[in-house]
Amino acid sequence: MRPLLFAFAALAMFCASAAAQDAAPPPADNQAAPPAPANPPPTNPAMTGPKLLISTSMGDITVQLDAVRAPKSVANILRYAREKHYDGTAVYRVVKGFVIQMGSFDANVKFRPVHAPVSFEGGNGLSNLRGAVALAHGDDPGSAIAEFFINLADNSGLDHSDAQAGFAVFGQVVSGMDVADAIAEVPVGDHGPMPGQAPVTPIIVKKISVLP
Repeated sequence: MRPLLFAFAALAMFCASAAAQDAAPPPADNQAAPPAPANPPPTNPAMTGPKLLISTSMGDITVQLDAVRAPKSVANILRYAREKHYDGTAVYRVVKGFVIQMGSFDANVKFRPVHAPVSFEGGNGLSNLRGAVALAHGDDPGSAIAEFFINLADNSGLDHSDAQAGFAVFGQVVSGMDVADAIAEVPVGDHGPMPGQAPVTPIIVKKISVLP
């Protein structure tokens, strides 16, 4: 009889415990999630096109190109890459917190031959945000050739507007932004086309490859 009473008591205790659990408030997982940030960071839209693998002496950077919004700029860059124009050149401009730039200069500041300038594609819906890649140009926005830069910060002030031509974005870094940031930290000097912005120890662009 005693074992039966013990079993009944244990069952009663279990039922009471279950009832208490049913009456308990829902666990934290069922509570409302905290509100999302009011102002999420700006991003560029998804891009469609081939990718570029930029192999430097400090590591690799992969860029997703946008052949839809910047078809002429992308075709221009692809031509130079396939012709191996960039292989053996240098990152010749480094401005911490702003941009790193490369294109046609080698470590001895020798400029390589280029093709005719490409048509300007500013105002294409892409912004000079962190990681965005854009064509560099002179005073004339239609003077862009093989030179391009990677934005190290949100530089929307470089975008095309009614007040300025700006710079046409044609791609976005999808991996290797840590490499770009590391390049931005190197000491700079005057041995380059832009005084005070050339890496003291040359950063070589070993190769730029077009990925499938």
